[in-house]
Amino acid sequence: DRRGALLDRNGYPLAASEAAFNVMVEKRAWEDPAEAQAAADSLAEVTDASSAEMLSIVADTEAFEVPVVRGLNYGQGVAVRELGLYGVRLLEGSRRTYPEGNLAAQLLGFVGQENSGLTGLEIDLDSILGGNPGQVTYERDGIGNQLAFGARSETPAQPGANVVLSIDRYIQRVAEQELDRAISDNEAKGGTIIVIQPKTGQVLAMASRPTFDVTNPDLSDNSKQALFRNRAITDTYEPGSVFKVVTMAAALDLGVVSPGTWWFDEGVVHVSDWSIYNWDLSANGSQTVQDILSKSLNTGAVWLANLSGSAGFYDYINRFGFGVTSDSGLSGEVDGRVRTPESDPEGWRPVNMATNSFGQGIAVTPLQMAMAVAAIANDGVLMKPQLVNEIVGPLGTQVVEPEAVRQVISPETARTLLDMMGVVMDGASTAYIDVPGYAFGGKTGTANIATENGGYKPDAYISSFVGIAPLGEPEIAVLVKIDEPAGVPWGTVVAGPAFSRLTQRVLAYLKVPPTKEVFVSELLD
Repeated sequence: DRRGALLDRNGYPLAASEAAFNVMVEKRAWEDPAEAQAAADSLAEVTDASSAEMLSIVADTEAFEVPVVRGLNYGQGVAVRELGLYGVRLLEGSRRTYPEGNLAAQLLGFVGQENSGLTGLEIDLDSILGGNPGQVTYERDGIGNQLAFGARSETPAQPGANVVLSIDRYIQRVAEQELDRAISDNEAKGGTIIVIQPKTGQVLAMASRPTFDVTNPDLSDNSKQALFRNRAITDTYEPGSVFKVVTMAAALDLGVVSPGTWWFDEGVVHVSDWSIYNWDLSANGSQTVQDILSKSLNTGAVWLANLSGSAGFYDYINRFGFGVTSDSGLSGEVDGRVRTPESDPEGWRPVNMATNSFGQGIAVTPLQMAMAVAAIANDGVLMKPQLVNEIVGPLGTQVVEPEAVRQVISPETARTLLDMMGVVMDGASTAYIDVPGYAFGGKTGTANIATENGGYKPDAYISSFVGIAPLGEPEIAVLVKIDEPAGVPWGTVVAGPAFSRLTQRVLAYLKVPPTKEVFVSELLD
């Protein structure tokens, strides 16, 4: 009943099973304390297990025979057999290995002593990976002995199926490297990077920090178990200005504005008893709708939401997939929170829509935000996030087809918004954000971090960036989220460089031809 492997999209094993041995001890063989101690000490020398722990396991069991050491490799198994200890035998089984080390640890998860999944995809796909151990049924006499010529039936063991994931091990490693560098450079507390293939919704990379040692997870320390969770789907955050692409999409698709529509920015918007200012406290006078996105004007986002109306604005938020799980199939995925006049008629106020327009007062998961951006890159079609590409079992191969959720905005609106995101990046500081040789679109974000009591953490921010590349025929949609950087919090400075480096490396790996001329000076930067 060998457990199936988890493979990357190109067939490289990310989690696999190899032959292993469990050491079984008969309880009666260790009844004499001195003999038991000597046997346990001998086993400890060749297995690296604790003799005290083995003695305790045998003493505490009521069973005739008990496993005292699990998962020995072939060499250790041979060494145990050569000891020739009375009442000790080897039982062949298998153990889980992770050939790429800690790559995608939270996504893959790990198995327990019985080789059953405990976290991540190991538990979500357990029934597929685990197979069936098989069964023998035979007829007995009145005192339980098998009848020599009695009825007998046998169900053969069924090996587990291999599962081909959407993850690309190279892109996953690049994502983790760039996430680690961004966290280190900015002395941040953690973060997430997600890379999506827009046309299919396939997840090419999903990386989160902090992480854990997937080969030796610490189950004894409750404080360490928070590291096991896949923060891309279990944790929510207020996205900040990256959410302005959703606000813009709604207004464009409803036809209430176009990129060239003029608007006057007074630098402040009064909503009931609240005053909302731009992030830099600027008042910019006459501005176009393109300027609202390029300069990331909070006041302009509020104006766009008001033009869309609360019914229209929240309809598009729902259509983009916020407020409900993305149906990724990953356990622990949360809905996020979108407060609307319908969902909370008592508590909702117009100021909620105002702050929602620039990504505050709304809770989303990193995966929800990444999929919404991927929809813009996919002619306005929101895809279901896909993590499994194929299931390869003894009876054949089952191919998982990409699944469209809905047309969120028209293809024309999506292309207009893509172009606008490209203009944003054309005017961005290339010292921080640049992908030499490629036209790309993006939006930065810097958001306050909500506390459980309803306020915000002082001097604590989430810096993020969402990007699409290349603009003409998008191959990847990327989300970079960095938690609580120690220095300046701006998404441009904190998250932008990670997007730039990752995108350049990934597009080269995917052999995507450059879309514009590259100057040598750009490459030397």
